[in-house]
Amino acid sequence: MPQLRLALNQIDSCVGALDRNAETILRWTRHAADQGAHLVAFPEMALTGYPVEDLALRPSFVEASRDALRTLAGRLASQGLGDLPVIVGYLDRGAQAEPRYGRPAGAPQNAAAVLYRGEVALTFAKHHLPNYGVFDEFRYFVPGDTLPVVRVHGVDVALAICEDLWQDGGRVPAARSAGAGLLLSVNASPYERDKDDTRLELVRKRAREAGCTTAYLAMIGGQDELVFDGDSIVVGKDGTVIARAPQFAEGCVLVDLDLPAAAPVPPSGVLDDGLRVDHRVLSPDPLPPYPPETPGGEAERLTDLEEIYTALVVGLRAYTAKNGFGSVVLGLSGGIDSALVATLACDALGAEHVHAVAMPSRYSSEHSLTDAAELANRTGLAFRTVPIGPMFDAYMAALPLTGLAEENLQSRLRGTTLMALSNQEGHLVLAPGNKSELACGYSTLYGDSVGGYGPIKDVYKSVVYQLARWRNQAAADRGVIPPIPENTLTKPPSAELRPGQVDTDSLPDYDVLDRILELYVDHDRGREDIVARGFDEALVTRVLRMVDHAEYKRRQYPPGPKISAKGFGKDRRLPITNHWREGS
Repeated sequence: MPQLRLALNQIDSCVGALDRNAETILRWTRHAADQGAHLVAFPEMALTGYPVEDLALRPSFVEASRDALRTLAGRLASQGLGDLPVIVGYLDRGAQAEPRYGRPAGAPQNAAAVLYRGEVALTFAKHHLPNYGVFDEFRYFVPGDTLPVVRVHGVDVALAICEDLWQDGGRVPAARSAGAGLLLSVNASPYERDKDDTRLELVRKRAREAGCTTAYLAMIGGQDELVFDGDSIVVGKDGTVIARAPQFAEGCVLVDLDLPAAAPVPPSGVLDDGLRVDHRVLSPDPLPPYPPETPGGEAERLTDLEEIYTALVVGLRAYTAKNGFGSVVLGLSGGIDSALVATLACDALGAEHVHAVAMPSRYSSEHSLTDAAELANRTGLAFRTVPIGPMFDAYMAALPLTGLAEENLQSRLRGTTLMALSNQEGHLVLAPGNKSELACGYSTLYGDSVGGYGPIKDVYKSVVYQLARWRNQAAADRGVIPPIPENTLTKPPSAELRPGQVDTDSLPDYDVLDRILELYVDHDRGREDIVARGFDEALVTRVLRMVDHAEYKRRQYPPGPKISAKGFGKDRRLPITNHWREGS
């Protein structure tokens, strides 16, 4: 059997940073060559970053991507890497780019290319275009209609892009019909909780359908609200795992594969789903036998809570760095949400780049102040106190307020203080709201919702507590002081905007609330369905009304990392003006 050393490069690309992304591709290609790789691959749209959204509709950006690809091919050859085939995802356009009703202007394509000997040897576009969840690819792209196959050292390698594996039909059965020895899919598959298990079973299933070894290469890093977790996988034709990459880690996965020899006559013609074979012979002869040095193996898996926590850290780190911020600032109240956000920020950026501000009012409890100071002491972040009492008194003297307006004024004064520090010192403001509060509208516009990024906006309150306890236990296991004070974990949550206030004055118990919210928000279950699952009818009606009423607030909340199947933002899109009510 012919042998092939495959290099799968999990890299973090930045949208629009064509030169920087090209340098990353060059660096990792050189690394793969030094390790004796015979075929090198990079993720979906690695050259442009992903997702490019409406940049795909801008002809200047499409042409810049195409030019960057050709330049990259030349640079690979000039640096002695030309004889190593390199697969790179990029933004292209279809041959027929004339305007046509119902098709994106300019016919942009989510494409990949095989670079070889200084040339673009083969290009192909994604065949299946996702149009669900965070994906809008029907809006942006036209599909490809080929089965690309390259012959590398006597092995026919069929190529695919992400959704081509997630949907039935298309390139997977076509790869079997073409007699491919390897099916290689390049992907930018966003993270969500428990997706790693789904992804593994998918790749196993597709390998059996394709009848050949299947490699699934994924991106890592973050882009706006999306986080990419890597987790690249190689499985045999029977679904047996050959190699599995680390989660959330940039690097090169090298694996030596024994693969069936290509047929003497290259595949041709039209196969499944009308796909036309596009075959290129790069190196027809098998390599001389060599002793395998990279047997594969599975990287250690993260636990469920560790996985979520790491995703939040990666998302925060990527957003901060890619948007040019060197530091962050947040209000530190002594409560659980700001404590977790502060800890995440320290882990993402280093405590020296995290600035926290206590902003006490007349209703702030003594333990809140001491808990905030204790967390600052444990983590080493920069900490200051700016009392809002004098500001509050001055405002009330000019415009007397009562009730909810008086409560919200305190929150807005804190938001204004943080934004002033951001303007003065250049920090990114972090908003501490969690998914439970955002769902129910339990937040103050231009107050605690102020910020440039919301690290836990897709984390339900009950999971906030789980993550905080996990992080403390992880610290204890390493023999260091847990970052979050025990009192923060055990005291009743409160906004502290009036005497004796606790969250349960306005919201149900979070354990119950979050289960209702998950059904309604994440799974689109209706009122009757939720009640049938054993929840009190009046409570369900109340919670759903709160969720529906708060849509206008959520639209104005900053972005944050998506970790669930349906996060607020690009995932869940409902009209703000909406008179439909469940059960009405």
